[in-house]
Amino acid sequence: MRPVEIVLVVALLVWAAACDSLPGKPTEADRYVHPNQVLDFDSLYALNCSGCHGAQGRLGAARALNDPLYLAIVPPVELQRIIEKGVKGTSMPAFAQSAGGSLTGEQVDALVAGLKQTWGGSVSGALPAYRDPAHRGHPDRGRIAFRTFCGDCHGTDGRGGEKAGSVVDPSYLGLVSDQGLRTSVIVGRPDLDMPSWREYVAGRPMTAREIADVVAWLVAQRPKYPGQPYPTTATAEGGR
Repeated sequence: MRPVEIVLVVALLVWAAACDSLPGKPTEADRYVHPNQVLDFDSLYALNCSGCHGAQGRLGAARALNDPLYLAIVPPVELQRIIEKGVKGTSMPAFAQSAGGSLTGEQVDALVAGLKQTWGGSVSGALPAYRDPAHRGHPDRGRIAFRTFCGDCHGTDGRGGEKAGSVVDPSYLGLVSDQGLRTSVIVGRPDLDMPSWREYVAGRPMTAREIADVVAWLVAQRPKYPGQPYPTTATAEGGR
């Protein structure tokens, strides 16, 4: 090969190698990733969950997910079902593509695993069951249990006290599921300083029956058609 040909070959190789570092060429990290291919937990959570559950999993409009106790009680299969299908009658939508949402099965799995790994942790002691079909609550017993365990904060009638607001408000009860009420009674809301089932009364955790009874009483306070503009007594009498 003549010297001039060697120079040309070398120049061509240098030019080809330089193509990989041309100004403006995106790096691998900068390349576009299709939304269906995103599996990073932080990205998935920020885009799909943070608006309701808070940027760091707390202090959002919905339940805190940055809560080891909640994540210890709710089984992974339940978390998956909630994310996939949402919760009927509440503001929790379905996220799975199979249910009209935008997330693939892999992305739902990544969220479930990420929640457990990021905010889960060891919780000591025996825990109440997430669901407890063995104990059917009774509203009459629940009224008494509510006064014992919840009345100090929410008032003996549930309409609010000095420490916390009403839990029998028709709009609230119309937006929360029965299971959501049970979860709140058990787990509380640590981001709002609401204690768990074993902290309402010092040294006196709620029993499985008492939990079921309080939930039954709360459910019984839900109006038949929640969210309706029910008239006050004075308005009703004035309209006769």
